[in-house]
Formats: sequence, structure tokens, C-alpha cells
Amino acid sequence: ANDTLARRNRNLFAEKKVFVLNMMSSPGSGKTTTLEKTLARIIPQIRTAVIVGDICTIHDAERLAVSGAPVVQINTDEFGGDCHLAAHVIEKALDGLDLDAVDLVIVENIGNLVCPAEFDIGEDARVVVLSVTEGEDKPVKYPLMFRQCDAALLNKIDLLPYLDYDRQAAIDFIHQVHPGMPIFEISAKTEEGFDAWLEWLKSQVTGKIGMQ
Repeated sequence: ANDTLARRNRNLFAEKKVFVLNMMSSPGSGKTTTLEKTLARIIPQIRTAVIVGDICTIHDAERLAVSGAPVVQINTDEFGGDCHLAAHVIEKALDGLDLDAVDLVIVENIGNLVCPAEFDIGEDARVVVLSVTEGEDKPVKYPLMFRQCDAALLNKIDLLPYLDYDRQAAIDFIHQVHPGMPIFEISAKTEEGFDAWLEWLKSQVTGKIGMQ
């Protein structure tokens, strides 16, 4: 049933010429801060909206709305407290967005490296955010997530001088489960590495909707 609804969502996004990015991570990876900084830098060029998934609270949506982007909050406690977003929940959230007025929809999925990877929501691409504070071996502990994503953001690299963290090991683990996957080493705090990440994102959007 989820796959059927995901196809329906995907067909709608294709018809409206909207690129949809599913952004996933474990809690505390810096996903929301990464999204805040991303919105601040792409909104002048790309009309962007956000769907935010949480089990409870509207804190993330309030933070992201400051960017000026339309934001729709989904709290899954209304749907039984699911630890992921499913296609039917996205379909409902679309009632709050004017797809004719946007080129890109970024879905901030619920912080979890397991369930969200299992549910197609009709997106065009998936990105996983991993922080250097989580340990190097997350990709091999949660291989499905990293196998199914199109790019990885290795966040909080500004903390590397203070941590006993082997960044090359983390990169090797990612490529062990997903050979050749693009990895962008970033700091959501300092915006180091953001140019390459945003260039990739813009190329993905342009590839679908044909923007100049």
C-alpha cells in the first residue's frame, strides 16, 4: 500500500516539476541546522518548501520557517507515533503546500537510521546526515540506510580537532556499503564544505526540472 501511494506522490511531483529530497539521519546529527543553512543559501535561486517530521513538538518547523520557506509540520503521534514518515503522511502534508509555487521540497524525516530507509515517500533522492560525534561505524551498523541514499553529509567536521575520530575510516565504511556514493564533509556551524554540497543539490534539482 505504501508503494502505491509513493508512486502517486511521485507522479504528482513529476507533473508539477518539483524535485523532492528525503533527508534522513539519527537524532542529534545536526540535520536541522544543516537544513537551516542550506535554505538560507539556496532560496534566492531555488523556490523551496519543507516538510518536517517529528513524533512530537514543532520546534524544528519554527526554526526553519525563519528562512521564509513554506514549512509543513507533521507530528506522527497523531498517526500512532511512527518513527518514520510514510507516503500517506506526505500526501496529507501536501495539502498545505502550493506545488506550483515551488521547485524543491525537502523532507526532514524523523531522526532514526532504521525505519525511514524502509519507506518510499515518492522522493527523487535521499541524503543521509552523519556526524563525527556518532562514531565511524554507523554505516556498517545501519547498511540499508546508507545503501539506499544518493549522498552522505559528514557533519560537524569543525569538531575533528577535539575528537578521537578517524574520518577516513568513516568514509571507507560508507563506501563499503555503497561504493562510489558522494560524500560531502561539512560543518553546519561554520558552513565549511557547503559549496560542494549545494552544487550537488542544485545539479540534482536542475536535472529534473530544467532550471537555468
